[in-house]
Amino acid sequence: MKRKILKTITLRSFALVVFLGATWQVQARDAKTPYPSMAPLEQYLISDRNAEIALARSAAPESISRDAEVLVLGGHGYETGIKGKNGFVCMVERSWTAGIDDPGFWNPKLRAPICLNPPAVRSYLPLTIKKTELVLAGQAKAQMFDNIKAAFDKKELPIPESGAMCYMMSKQQSLGDSNGHWHPHLMFFVPQTDAAIWGADLPGAPILRLDNAPDPLTIFLVPVAKWSDGTHDLPAGH
Repeated sequence: MKRKILKTITLRSFALVVFLGATWQVQARDAKTPYPSMAPLEQYLISDRNAEIALARSAAPESISRDAEVLVLGGHGYETGIKGKNGFVCMVERSWTAGIDDPGFWNPKLRAPICLNPPAVRSYLPLTIKKTELVLAGQAKAQMFDNIKAAFDKKELPIPESGAMCYMMSKQQSLGDSNGHWHPHLMFFVPQTDAAIWGADLPGAPILRLDNAPDPLTIFLVPVAKWSDGTHDLPAGH
C-alpha cells in the first residue's frame, strides 16, 4: 500500500515538473514573441479619420505635407482621405510593413507616419498597399510573404526607382515597444544593395540599414536634427 502511494506521489510530482517546464517554455516563447498573431482589426484602426490625416501629415514639414495626398486605413485597405497636388503621399503605416522576423510584426500599437516622394509613391507604396490588402484578407504572415515574393517574381510589384525616399519626422510616431519615437529621419529605398556601398552601419556613420527581409530591397535611414514641426530632436540618452 505504501509503495502504491509512493508511486502515485512520484508520478504526480513528475507530471507537475513536466507541466511547469512546458509552461515556462510557453512563457519564454511568448516573451520573445509578444505579438504572435494578428490582433483584432479594430486595434490597428484609428477611429477618428481627421486624427489619422493629421498624424500622417506630421511625417513631413508642412511645406511638403500640406499639398500631399493623404491615405487612411479602412477595413479593406488604404483609401484616399485627402487628394493632393504635389505628387507626395502621406499615410500612417502599420506594423505589418516590417520584415518577416521582426518581433513587432503584429504590434497593434505601432503607428509610423510617412510621407513618400513621387518616385517612392510609384515604386514603394504598391508594396505597402499589397501587404495591407493581403493581411486584411486574413492571410497568415508566411502566406502573405509568399504572395509578395510571387508578385515580385512576376514583376507585379516594382523595384524601387532611383531617388525613391520618404520623410519620417513626426514627433508623434510610435515605432514599436523598444524604439518608441526614436528620431526624426529620412529613408531611402533602393534595390538590394550591400550596406558597405553606402558606408552604412559603420562606427560614426550617420546612415543605418534597415533589414526588411525577405523583400528584395534595401532601406537606408538617415537621422535628422529636427522634427517636422521644427523643434530639435533630443540627443540619445535624454
